[in-house]
Amino acid sequence: MIRGTKGFTLVELLVVMVILSLLAGAVTLSVRRHILYARQSRAVADIVTLTSALEAYFINVKSYPTQEQGLLGLITRPSELSGNSRWRGPYLGNRTSVPIDPWGQEYVYTAPGGAEDRFTLKSYGQDGKEGGEGLDKDITDKNLHEFE
Repeated sequence: MIRGTKGFTLVELLVVMVILSLLAGAVTLSVRRHILYARQSRAVADIVTLTSALEAYFINVKSYPTQEQGLLGLITRPSELSGNSRWRGPYLGNRTSVPIDPWGQEYVYTAPGGAEDRFTLKSYGQDGKEGGEGLDKDITDKNLHEFE
């Protein structure tokens, strides 16, 4: 370096680059964590919406969709109900398909088994497998309060 000129040395530049890299890494991890929890929140919101639609279906038709009809019964009139004027769908607004969970899987709908039973609706979470903890925890219509 020529004496009398001002500037940064290579070591100073490397130190600044390392500090900036560390800061960028920390911000990236923080943003990623927030995105993962936002996906969980979206799954909760979807299940609330689907649950409301299923309840509206029940009020009109006097039963929940069968296992064979699944959640598609909320969008298109099931053939079993072709002569039933009580079906007031579609129950998901203008949607032409049933939403999938934020991890790209279908929501799991289990139709009620008896007259007193209620349906079950769930997402298997980030890992796509039953069970799990944290971000992998199943989100169901029965445990929504755990995600508030």
